[in-house]
Amino acid sequence: MNKLLIKFFVFLFLTTNLLIAEENIMILKLKDGDVKIELFPDVAPNHVKRIKELADSGKYDNVVFHRVIDGFMAQTGDVKFGNSESGNFDLRRAGMGGSDLPDLKQEFSSVPHDRGTLSMARSQDPDSANSQFFICFKPAPFLDRQYTVFGKVIEGMEFVDKIKRGDDSNNGAVTDPDKIISFKSL
Repeated sequence: MNKLLIKFFVFLFLTTNLLIAEENIMILKLKDGDVKIELFPDVAPNHVKRIKELADSGKYDNVVFHRVIDGFMAQTGDVKFGNSESGNFDLRRAGMGGSDLPDLKQEFSSVPHDRGTLSMARSQDPDSANSQFFICFKPAPFLDRQYTVFGKVIEGMEFVDKIKRGDDSNNGAVTDPDKIISFKSL
């Protein structure tokens, strides 16, 4: 009986850990393939909650990568002006909008901005992150402890690398930009 009870608790432990792990995995569908992202709820709980809320309600679907700087990052997430299927779509204003939800207070941490890091975009105000985020192409240590890191690409970074780059002379603004096909929890 004791062996059976031990096996049951081991099974329960492993199943629970797997479910918790899957709860923090998201799939970002891009034109070239799927990108698997691990979220960091222990590092940035409010930002992770916001990203999941917007993603799982379809707000990021069809949103363009409006600012992409080669060797630095790809920025997206303007659900107000950046959704290419919305009546509010305005590529010239993409990057100036957010969601209807309130801005988030910063959750800076010691997690570095390495290749594949997802971090929230914001204005000069550290507590102004809302829906926009960026994915780092290369390490960007100058952003550490100044922007909220909420996740990291764990598979499919080669597809992020294929996102259309912007104009270097125009702060990375992209004409005819790539877009998020869908962004959902696993």
